[in-house]
Amino acid sequence: MKAIIYCRVSTTKEEQTTSLSRQRQELIALASSLNITVFDIIEETESGYEIDRDGVFQMLDYFSSNQADCLLIQDETRLGRGNTKIALFHQLNKMDIPIYTLSDHDGLKLSESDSMVIQIVGIVEEYQRRIHNLKIKRGIKKAMDNGFNPTKNLSNINQAPGRERKKFPVEEVKRLRENKLTFAEIATILRGMGYDVSKATVHRRYKEHVSLETTEKHKIE
Repeated sequence: MKAIIYCRVSTTKEEQTTSLSRQRQELIALASSLNITVFDIIEETESGYEIDRDGVFQMLDYFSSNQADCLLIQDETRLGRGNTKIALFHQLNKMDIPIYTLSDHDGLKLSESDSMVIQIVGIVEEYQRRIHNLKIKRGIKKAMDNGFNPTKNLSNINQAPGRERKKFPVEEVKRLRENKLTFAEIATILRGMGYDVSKATVHRRYKEHVSLETTEKHKIE
């Protein structure tokens, strides 16, 4: 595994600076004992209650781009305090990033209260996503009831001889992608509308559509 070591103190006082150096040394030793490769070491002098930290966003970028896959911190308070701590642990949990501390070599174990809050946040997010998808589904159905014809968006429908191409609103797929929905979520929405399509089909047709748009744009230019 490749790890990000994250060290934080809240002030520039001499004892805090010493703590920052000690965190770094202890976490490097922890990585060695766990046979983990250190990808980068991030050090910050910021309040734990502040979420707008350059080091935090750099750390999240490393994980989202798969450059590193675990986090080493001295203890849970180094990552953050209060609501900031909960928000960051929730984000790392969604990204499946294991966290190791000096006292939790097998992975950080959150307190029962923190775990409960993160679970509630996850449930709320899931219902928000469902509500958003249902609103989209109802909007598309209303548009179709008012005469919207999805086949008009399939400009390349006749380019695949033999097997009939499945019909669904590709323009709507593009719009949903712009709203950050995954292809799996979009396929679920389309199936709920009566379009028997798989995630792979939606992905393939989306790429075809984007490629066609790019080609047409170059012709105009």
